[in-house]
Amino acid sequence: MPSYQVSRSIQIKAPPDEVYDKVVDYSNWTIWSPWLCAEPSARVTVSDDSKSVGSTYAWSGEIVGAGELEHLNLEPGELIEDEIRFIKPFKSVSEVRFLLTPVQEGTEVTWQMLGNLPWFLFWMKSSLELYIGMDYERGLMMLKEWIETGTVESQTNIRGIESVGPLTMFGIRNKCSFSDVGPSMEEAISESKQRLEESSIPIVSGPLSVYHEMDMKRRTFDYTSGFVVSNSARLPEGMSNWVLPPCKALAVEHQGAYRHLGNAWSAAHQFARYKKLKQNKCGGYEIYLNDPCNTDSSELRTDIYLPLK
Repeated sequence: MPSYQVSRSIQIKAPPDEVYDKVVDYSNWTIWSPWLCAEPSARVTVSDDSKSVGSTYAWSGEIVGAGELEHLNLEPGELIEDEIRFIKPFKSVSEVRFLLTPVQEGTEVTWQMLGNLPWFLFWMKSSLELYIGMDYERGLMMLKEWIETGTVESQTNIRGIESVGPLTMFGIRNKCSFSDVGPSMEEAISESKQRLEESSIPIVSGPLSVYHEMDMKRRTFDYTSGFVVSNSARLPEGMSNWVLPPCKALAVEHQGAYRHLGNAWSAAHQFARYKKLKQNKCGGYEIYLNDPCNTDSSELRTDIYLPLK
């Protein structure tokens, strides 16, 4: 049986006992679950005693599948050991751990999963570790925000399939790491606006960013950020263009901080896989609907589109 292991960590500005009390209570998990973003209506059942050895958390949905977690060993302020039993899309059993370590700023939380795949899914090992790791990163980010501020600035809504295009976008093409994507895109959008103004090219709408390629192993994006212009406009020197013909696209809207946009992208891809939608190779894109300079981060609105064949 091919084994796999996932481990991700984050530092939270709160003492270990407080973090432990939040994480051990299954009734809190719907607040920061990285999977329910794709299907908030999924059925979640928590045992009456939600924070003791033997407590359980079960989920069932069309997109998120079905399974159950159970607390096996609890060491207050230090360790939570669970068993996770997947039922759908395939049956498997894995270990889940939360390790809590005191640090100068509060607590380092390490979320781990250790398990085995059915033999016929051996080919999924690398991708499984990669995508579960990304899910854990999103979940830890939301857990940190909730514990430190009392809220999570992220709401996702899958609108469904819509008609989009034609679009012509002029912008700046760049490649950056996942961790630098925010500042990198902000700079590209600012430069795009300046160059379009200098060339007297009217902006029709935007800003927006299109992702040409995501290298998950190297954790880099190849993207273009810019603005929609008239399809008859001439491309200024030093800028790149992207053209989207009329087509159908899966539309997902996100309200909240840009740092949580991964929740909406994950929901879009999960929905597309479940519905067996075939994506167009022209690239997914996101449109920023309000100005972060004069909008509270909790009110930022972003539309995400996955163009389809």
